[in-house]
Amino acid sequence: MDTYKGVRDFYPEDERVQKYIFSVMEKVVESYGYEAYNASILEPTELYTNKTSEEIIKEQTYTFIDRGDRSVTLRPEMTPTVARMVAKKRRELGFPLRWYSIQNFFRYENPQKGRLREFWQLNVDLFGTPGIEADVEIIDIAYRILRAYGATEDMFVIKVADRNLLETAFDAANLTPLQKQTYRRLLDKKEKITAAEFKKQAGAISDTDPLTLIENRDTSILQALESVEKTVATLTERGVGNVVFDPSIVRGFDYYTGVVFEIFDVSGENTRSLFGGGRYDYLVEEYGGESVPAIGFGMGDVTARDFLATHQLLPENKSKAHVYLAPVTEHDAEHVNGVAAFLREKGVRVAVGMKHEKMNDHTKAAKKLHVPFFIAYGENEATTGTVKIKDLITKKEDELPLQDVARVILESEHA
Repeated sequence: MDTYKGVRDFYPEDERVQKYIFSVMEKVVESYGYEAYNASILEPTELYTNKTSEEIIKEQTYTFIDRGDRSVTLRPEMTPTVARMVAKKRRELGFPLRWYSIQNFFRYENPQKGRLREFWQLNVDLFGTPGIEADVEIIDIAYRILRAYGATEDMFVIKVADRNLLETAFDAANLTPLQKQTYRRLLDKKEKITAAEFKKQAGAISDTDPLTLIENRDTSILQALESVEKTVATLTERGVGNVVFDPSIVRGFDYYTGVVFEIFDVSGENTRSLFGGGRYDYLVEEYGGESVPAIGFGMGDVTARDFLATHQLLPENKSKAHVYLAPVTEHDAEHVNGVAAFLREKGVRVAVGMKHEKMNDHTKAAKKLHVPFFIAYGENEATTGTVKIKDLITKKEDELPLQDVARVILESEHA
């Protein structure tokens, strides 16, 4: 039987990749002092009403009525949840507050490359700091995560914009609230249509194109423009060499208030945004708390894995077991278990061979399981105190004292 459309089974080899992706995320964000948090996957539907994208609420959520006649939604994103949590304990928390989580989410949409109905996502949020230093830190973390995977600056670009700047341009162009909303929706799909089609649709909204005002550095928007340009300049000074200002970046959620950004693969293989985020200064207040400035981003596992695969940055997919230890005969099984216990005490992860009677079958099993080392242990090994250890990747075989096996295996892991 197949899985439900748009979700995945994670076999051990898939789970190893997933854990690697998460481990890099965790290592980078924790190096900046961020703390992990968690929350239920179920939320009251009203948590999202009028606070997120209308498209997500009406078309993409998994929403149902529970047995208590309450409307419940499987979370499609994390920002409303974390804002609710901060609002609830606002007076008990220390600021600036640095939180992160890696959780799964659900959106009912058409499964395609880079987008599934169930996905996992890193969410990184910084609360309590209204200034540019928070904007720079969040974007810098996003950059450092990709660099930690081994990505070079020529593999991706960070595009930064500002909702305040866009709002200033809207006012300068005398747009009505409805025109503003329509124009934001148009900007959000700008990369998916031709330049001519964008110009045509923008002209149908207003005689004055807000984007043109920004591009021409109109005096009416200059102060707001210089603010976001300072953010880009500060990032560049900190060594982020592939950040650019792009006023067409808008992000789809309605709660964004200031700086927004998106990261793109420049290879042409992954055309949609890899991930992004932005400032949402009023969301905590909307959930009943005091006003708390906030900025964050979300990085999904699907686009992350696509990017790493495209640029051949995924690690060698080896088993978590270091060594496959096979008894030469069934009478050696008890001795093998003793050797396995000895090696485990030294930090070696040992998979003991079972079921097979022929050594060739043990070897085949070890290869299928992607275990890097293989040792056969029998009467001869017990007598001499030495073993032959075979590297199943390089095919190299060495004979050494059992006492040295743990050191050799663990050193190879860190080589």
